Amino acid sequence: MATTLPRGPHNLSREEVTRSQRNRLIRAMAEAMAENGFAQTSVADVLGRARVSRETFYQQFSSKQDCFIAAYEQAASVILANLDREAASAGTPLERFDRTLGVYLEALAGEPAFARLFMIEVYSAGDEVLERRAEIQRRFADLVSEAFGARDTGERFACEALVASIAAMVTARLAANDIEGLRALRSGFSDLVREALGHERGGRRR
Repeated sequence: MATTLPRGPHNLSREEVTRSQRNRLIRAMAEAMAENGFAQTSVADVLGRARVSRETFYQQFSSKQDCFIAAYEQAASVILANLDREAASAGTPLERFDRTLGVYLEALAGEPAFARLFMIEVYSAGDEVLERRAEIQRRFADLVSEAFGARDTGERFACEALVASIAAMVTARLAANDIEGLRALRSGFSDLVREALGHERGGRRR
């Protein structure tokens, strides 16, 4: 959680002060957009929440969109690191999928402001950020494909469809501010995949 710098003399280096200011601005951007949306959020809104000057903002970022991109990248880096870690862990494909999905959903549920920025406000922020979002969704689909050993284009498509469905339902829950419903998607999707795998194995036996 970003905090205000201490008043008066302190022992923080210039680098530490700059990093603290940047983190506060990024969090302020996420929180302001969660409340007002991208279009209605101004630099002044961000400054008020972060308690920094306009000069400090423009030392860190060239524009509102630049700050948004930094906030998006911060959220993306955390989510991707968690996905990669769980996808490489031990267990059956279904167990790894369940854990990976659980980590993904909990990361979003634990930071609702960043989650809205990551899943909803991104559509208002321009093509550059949308391309980054598409890259992240492809990475998620790659991890699911690798976990289940997708062997052909049909199986890869099924994994992409699964990830797209997860993203759509996550977005709907966030739009409704339904954080518990967001967390509940884990069991729903894990049960769905478990049933699909059972049908696949049964079909192969026949």
